Amino acid sequence: MLRPTAISCRAFIVALAVLFALPATARTRPHYGGTLRVEVEGDPWQRPGGLARTLVLDGLTSIGPDGAALPALAVEWKAENDNHRWQFRLRAGVHFHDGTPLNSANVVASLTAACGARCPWTAVHAVGPLVIFTSDAPLPTLPELLADDAYRIAMENSDGAPSAPVGTGAFQFASLSNDVLTLTANESCWQGRPFVDSIELRARRSVRDQWLNLTVGRADLVEVPAEQIRQAQAQRLNVLASAPVSLLALTVSDSAALANQNLRAAIALAVDRSALSNVIFQKQGEITASLLPAQLTGYAFLFPAERDLNRAHELRGGAGAVAITLAADPSSIMQLAAQRIALNLRDSGFTVQNIPSGVPQHADLTLLTFTLNSTQSQPALDALLHQAGLAASVLDSSPAGLYKIEREILDTHMIIPLLYLPRAFAVGGRVRDLRLSAGGTPLLANASLEDAP
Repeated sequence: MLRPTAISCRAFIVALAVLFALPATARTRPHYGGTLRVEVEGDPWQRPGGLARTLVLDGLTSIGPDGAALPALAVEWKAENDNHRWQFRLRAGVHFHDGTPLNSANVVASLTAACGARCPWTAVHAVGPLVIFTSDAPLPTLPELLADDAYRIAMENSDGAPSAPVGTGAFQFASLSNDVLTLTANESCWQGRPFVDSIELRARRSVRDQWLNLTVGRADLVEVPAEQIRQAQAQRLNVLASAPVSLLALTVSDSAALANQNLRAAIALAVDRSALSNVIFQKQGEITASLLPAQLTGYAFLFPAERDLNRAHELRGGAGAVAITLAADPSSIMQLAAQRIALNLRDSGFTVQNIPSGVPQHADLTLLTFTLNSTQSQPALDALLHQAGLAASVLDSSPAGLYKIEREILDTHMIIPLLYLPRAFAVGGRVRDLRLSAGGTPLLANASLEDAP
C-alpha cells in the first residue's frame, strides 16, 4: 500500500504534467491571421508550376494523396462513348475574386486560352452547369489531366490587357511592388477561408539570400534546390522534401539535322546521367532512362541509363561534326547541367551551342523539368506526355501496356529522360501544419502561424 505522502507526490506530478501539456496542446491548434512570408528564385506566375498560380487559381479537379482525381471546381464527372466524351458538373455558388460567378462559359474560355489547338481534347463546350469535352481519341485519364497546372481556371480579360490572374482560389491578388507580390485571403473561398490573412511572396531572390532571411526570421518559407538538400540539412534548416517528382529531361527536335533518328539516338546514348547526378545534383533523386520513376512501375530498369559512346559513334556513322543548339532555363543549376550535357555531346562528335530558353532562335535540344502530379502510373504518364507536347493517350493501365507506350515514345528519341529529382522547401519555426502536395507544391492554404493574433 502507498503511503499518503507518496500519493500526494504522485498527484502533484500528474497535475504538473497536465498543466504543462495544456499550453502545448493549444499551440498545436491552427490560428487565423498573420502574414506568411515566402521567397522564391523565379517568377511566381510562371507556367507551369508558379507558386502564385497554385494559390490564386483552381482547377476543375485536384489530385488526392492516392493520386486519384478529387472534386474541385467540378463536383462530379462521367465518361461516355468509351471515354470519347466527358461531362463535368460545376460546383454551384463559386465566384471569381472580382465577384463574377463561375459558369461553364468562362471555364470554356479559360481552357481554350490555356492550350488552344494543343489541348488534349478535340473540343470543349458549355451546356448549362456542364462543361462537355469531346475527343477523337479516348481520354480515360481526363479527370487527372485537368488537375494539371496548365488547366487552372482564370477569368479571361475581355480587352486583352495584361493583368494579374483573377481566379477562385484561396488567395487573391492585392498588390505588386519591387518584386514583392502580396496575396490576401479569399474570405468567401469555396474551400473555406485559409488560416493566414495574407502571403508576401518575394520573387527573384537568390537561394543564398532566401536562406539568410529564413535564418534571421525575415522569411517563413524558402526554396531548397534538390542539389542543396544535404547542405540545408547540415545548416539545421527544417526541410520538407517530396519524393522524386520532377523529371529532368531533354526534348529533341525532329527537324533539320535531328530529323535523322539515328542522330537523336546517338544523343540519348552520349549523355552521362551519372555525372549529372553525382556532380551537378549531388546524388539527389534517381538516375532514369524511363519516363516514370521506378516506384510507380517496377520496369524502369528495362530502359538502360548507362552512357555508351561507342554505340553513339556507330549511330552517327560517317557524319561529320553535327552543329546543334541546346536551350535551358537561365537558372544557375540548369545552365550547369546544360554545359555538362554539351561536353558529353562534343565527345560523340556534336558541336553544341548553348542558348537561353525562350529566345527567338529555334533550339534543337531543350533541357526541361516536368512535374509528376499523380502517384498513379496511368494518369502520371498521360500527364507527362501532354506536358512534353507529345500527342499520345495512355489507354492501358497494365504494366505491360504502360511499358509498351513508353517504349514507343522513347524509341523516337524525341524526349530523353535523365533524372528524377525531389522538390524541397525550408520552413521557419512559426509555421504550422504545412504539407507538400503529390507534386511537391507547398499547400499554403492549410498552413497557419504560431504567433498569429
